[in-house]
Amino acid sequence: MKLKNRILPGLAALGLIVAIIVAVQAERRPPPAQPVAQPAQAPFKSYIGGAGLVEASSNNIDIGTGVAGIVQRVLVKVGDHVTVGTSLFQIDDRDFRAALLVKQANVVKARAAVEEAKATLEDARSQYALVSGAGDQRAVSLDDVQKRRNAELLAKARLESAHAAVTAAEADAKSTQIEIERLTVRAPIDGEIMQVNIRPGEFAQAGVLTTPLIKMGNLDQLYVRVNIDENDAWRFKPQTAAAASLRGNRELKTPLSFVRVEPYVTPKQSLTGASTERVDTRVLQVLYSFPRNALPAFVGQQMDVFIETPEIPPVAPAATQASGVTR
Repeated sequence: MKLKNRILPGLAALGLIVAIIVAVQAERRPPPAQPVAQPAQAPFKSYIGGAGLVEASSNNIDIGTGVAGIVQRVLVKVGDHVTVGTSLFQIDDRDFRAALLVKQANVVKARAAVEEAKATLEDARSQYALVSGAGDQRAVSLDDVQKRRNAELLAKARLESAHAAVTAAEADAKSTQIEIERLTVRAPIDGEIMQVNIRPGEFAQAGVLTTPLIKMGNLDQLYVRVNIDENDAWRFKPQTAAAASLRGNRELKTPLSFVRVEPYVTPKQSLTGASTERVDTRVLQVLYSFPRNALPAFVGQQMDVFIETPEIPPVAPAATQASGVTR
């Protein structure tokens, strides 16, 4: 009984100590988490900040096809450097080539019809010459002369029609030949292949696609498309200094060269995820450039861009006029 009386107070005291320790630890605030990367710092005293998106100096070109069909061959891969006219991929052209053989045969047939019409015309001319050159008009009836003259005119018209048929047949064959050439999609500029989203055997749709078949562009010089909030657009000056740094490492930065302003203020599309960001705002888009070897930047990557602006002088408070009645 005495041992029990000693154990219970001890357990109670131990429980009180544990409760105090737990309460103290619960009230202790954990140290603030350090950011993975420090935010970029502006190198200017007065500036406009904006999110920039890296793109090709030729703009990012989405390659498509004007003729839908099964892809027969893909002739490039990501990272390839191509020149104007380089074949990128080919659509299956067997149907068109079969049709071309038929149309080429029609051309041969039309040309043969021309030779036949020429022979008919020569015969009609000789027959008419026999009666028209007769010395005694009484030897040939007037009706026979008229019939032979009309036969010559008809043969001449048929020859002209045969020539027209040859032109039409050749144009038809040429049209099919052009369609076959269109099935080979070629590079419109000198540039680099950035994406290939098509494989042999897949169906390539024509028109504007959400995912382009091939994406390419000129990457010798990179552009940065900067979105400037419409509330700050009035502060922007084209020829002022600008600098950009890569997201994730503010030490990787480079000065920018002004390229142009796109003078149409558009709804904002590139979202940065900041808690203070508005999605109903409009932005002025400005393009800057920097050499490709200046930073390890990739097309589509976001950058923090700072554009120097003239300092705004403080606005003097309006002079107040004391009101009152002069006595």
